[in-house]
Amino acid sequence: MKRRLFFTALALASLAACAENPARPLSPPSFQYRIGSLMQVSVVDRASGRELPIHRHRGEYWVAGRPGARYAIRARNAMGERVMAVMSVDGVNVVTGETAGVLQNGYVFSGGERSDITGWRKSDSQIAAFEFTSIGNSYASRTGRPDDVGVIGVAMFRERVPVAPAPPAVAEAAPAAPAAQARSADSALGAESAASAKGSVAPSSPPSPSLGTAHGRRESSHVVHTAFERAQSTPDEVVRIRYDSRENLIAAGVIPVPPPPRWPRPEGPSAFPGSETGYVPDPPARY
Repeated sequence: MKRRLFFTALALASLAACAENPARPLSPPSFQYRIGSLMQVSVVDRASGRELPIHRHRGEYWVAGRPGARYAIRARNAMGERVMAVMSVDGVNVVTGETAGVLQNGYVFSGGERSDITGWRKSDSQIAAFEFTSIGNSYASRTGRPDDVGVIGVAMFRERVPVAPAPPAVAEAAPAAPAAQARSADSALGAESAASAKGSVAPSSPPSPSLGTAHGRRESSHVVHTAFERAQSTPDEVVRIRYDSRENLIAAGVIPVPPPPRWPRPEGPSAFPGSETGYVPDPPARY
């Protein structure tokens, strides 16, 4: 018996038809704004509405946050089919509040749909806003889970395509497996899925960064429930974006520091005001 990965996931109701931003000018090679292939993922400063530059450094993606600033995870389904996105912030599932795992609940995006995930899901109609804050004030730290503060994750799953029913079996077909054997196979698959989920957890990160994400003020955000069956137990794609303060990212070499400006020659007496050649002439006669 094959156990299907079937979920009652959340479909975004408030921003389902949100229009795409106009095309951005080409950005310098040191950073970009969106990453991902199945879904394009970015981090948005909600005060300005602008997507934050994503810096690539030593195989990691980084964004610079400001303490007290509210932000959103912007995701756009680049496929023509539904995709489920399991999202985590600081190692915590943003929908359920569980310590994050890829086989947990998430959001379902229709083909081409784009939405901003603005906070921790509190109900079908409310969230608690994402807000950059100190590590100690982060939601993960306040709930006893400080080890993975400073990272945003999105695990994406394609939807299982229905298979046409098989033709009826002939009389000589082999008998069905005993019920006990079927239960054993099902249990084995469950153990395999659990092991897969455990193996997908990222290794311990370097020393905790200086910023985390707070459990901010309540806001309205409406969702509906929908059925979604994953095509497989492992994600089709995982996006990971780390964050810290701009000052710390500059100190770590993530954000390159521009060279100091070249100052103009200071005003004052010149050591070589003329360029005449020859020897020292006599001074004018005194009267």
